[in-house]
Amino acid sequence: MRLGIGAVARLAGQRRSSAILTCDYSHLPHEQVRQSLHKHFNETLERVSIDEIIEYIDALGGVLALRPQPGDGSPEISWGDLFFYYAPDGVVPKSQPFATIVTKDYPDDRTSRLDRPDAFRLNISAGAAEFLNWTGHEPQEPATPDIDAGTADVVIRHPVYGSLGWLCVVNPGSGTAAPVRDLLRTAHHLARARYQRRLEASAPTDRSRP
Repeated sequence: MRLGIGAVARLAGQRRSSAILTCDYSHLPHEQVRQSLHKHFNETLERVSIDEIIEYIDALGGVLALRPQPGDGSPEISWGDLFFYYAPDGVVPKSQPFATIVTKDYPDDRTSRLDRPDAFRLNISAGAAEFLNWTGHEPQEPATPDIDAGTADVVIRHPVYGSLGWLCVVNPGSGTAAPVRDLLRTAHHLARARYQRRLEASAPTDRSRP
């Protein structure tokens, strides 16, 4: 049985031993943090590290990052990967994350060849419009067969979850620094909007009004 992108993270979040990542920027103004990270993403000449991606996403605000680990109830295959949610209340939502980082091949997801040394893949759910912009076709349409899912520093359709509108980048670097930044902002914005809609839908109705 295939576990979806959010399933392994929610399994991890059900136990208190889950690794919940937080970055302390309280000593810096938010705008200073944002500008510093944007400067790195714009000027880097080498591949972007996982830690730098975590810092960038965290600085967007309201982000809950989960990293499954031994003892938290998550499948062993997911240990060490990262799942990012918009969850300002700190509660893992039932919805999918808006971005993930995977550091290894999965049984049904091997075409990115993440078994190579230091390889990882950033996966981003930035919506249908961005998917169309980057791939030239709708998520439900067949994937382009000649795309090498293991090519580094290129924005492509996710090899497994492309039909759901996910994009991905193997080992982001100078060629995708700016696009990755924009896509993550868009994905975060969409996740925040979904969170607000769920919040409004669950609010009690004031029956005293006519």
